[in-house]
Amino acid sequence: MIQLSLWNSLLDFLFPPHCPLCHAYVEERGSWCPSCLQRCGGPHRLLLPAAGQRRIRFAWALGGYRGGLRSLVHDLKYRRKKSILPYIDTYLRHVRENHLFLLPADLDVAVPVPLHAARERERGFNQVEAIFARALSVRQLPLERLLQRQAVTQPLYRLTPGERRHVVQHAFSAAPGAAIAGRHILLLDDILTTGTTATACAEVLMAAGASSVDVLVFASDYGK
Repeated sequence: MIQLSLWNSLLDFLFPPHCPLCHAYVEERGSWCPSCLQRCGGPHRLLLPAAGQRRIRFAWALGGYRGGLRSLVHDLKYRRKKSILPYIDTYLRHVRENHLFLLPADLDVAVPVPLHAARERERGFNQVEAIFARALSVRQLPLERLLQRQAVTQPLYRLTPGERRHVVQHAFSAAPGAAIAGRHILLLDDILTTGTTATACAEVLMAAGASSVDVLVFASDYGK
């Protein structure tokens, strides 16, 4: 423990901790400056399109995408920088402690939007699981891979809403042996842009007998 403490002190001396957005110096690694935390906006309800509303009970984002969380998502998702996970953990703890945000009490399990196996091998991890794993352990909500991605899809941000719907229409299926029937499911994703992916996943879960599907994403500007 003493050696670890000395190492952390040396690390902080050589590479002083800084806010992930404005890069101002902060007290410890993983901390934010107060103004940047405020910039991210906090949790807000997402009113999905009609197709999503028919399958999804509630949808929430924990902060704004362009308000500040975009750089964290991109560092983790595209640059594979797991070093930003302490900043994400701090932000999620800030949301839990400073905002009135309660998940439905009847939830049985959390389910990440899956990556295709080839893409996960390339990336080395599923960024959705990396974002939410520690927060879910505090909530004591199990994280289970009940969905699988059947096809590698091109990045959806380049596509129109109609093209997105076509691409994801048959992209997801229930994982072999997945226990879905009768369960209240929290579907997790990193960002929500149009709700197309969340709706497609919810369709699969409800068709497999889920009692309800709620959606929680790390960041979204949908409807703003």
